[in-house]
Amino acid sequence: MTVQQTPEHGDVTRLLQVASHGDGSALKQVLGLLHDRLRLIARRQLAGEADGHTLETDGLVHEAFLRLEGLDRMQWRDRTHVLAMAARTMRRVLVDYAETRRAQKRGGGELLVPLDHADVQIASVDQHLDHLASLDEALERLAVLSPRQSQIVECRFFVGLSIEETAEALDLSPATVKRDWTAARAWLNRELSTE
Repeated sequence: MTVQQTPEHGDVTRLLQVASHGDGSALKQVLGLLHDRLRLIARRQLAGEADGHTLETDGLVHEAFLRLEGLDRMQWRDRTHVLAMAARTMRRVLVDYAETRRAQKRGGGELLVPLDHADVQIASVDQHLDHLASLDEALERLAVLSPRQSQIVECRFFVGLSIEETAEALDLSPATVKRDWTAARAWLNRELSTE
């Protein structure tokens, strides 16, 4: 199965060539063309967040936009590369959020007053943020051991690409993607179960 080339794909490819030469307005146009897909990625990443999380879909997309626009002279390859970078950026936003929450949780000398139900909800959010940070650290370790498997996880899990779309995006066979996807998931499960 191949990804059907739509006018959007052609526009994105052309604009990415311009953006790779430092034209920030071209990248803004690309992000605008991909806005609906970016919202899907954000929703997917936020779906695993605990109740009480303060970031919403549009906020996460906006934060990713700002960070991506700050990348000077990035050599954008194609639409999938932008989506993978956006997914990675969104994950980084969520991890940064988790680290900020952990720092605040330590209190900085402030007197903590229990609020019953609010405490339970905050504890749930904090626990999820700890899991997110652990996942991010495990993905970073996987990227060192197997960059290809790490890219496959990003395409499949964070961008939401099918096996076939991932294979095309990474110029691999579907069989290789399936094999690496299975191995990467097993490795991540082992890593996360030992923490």
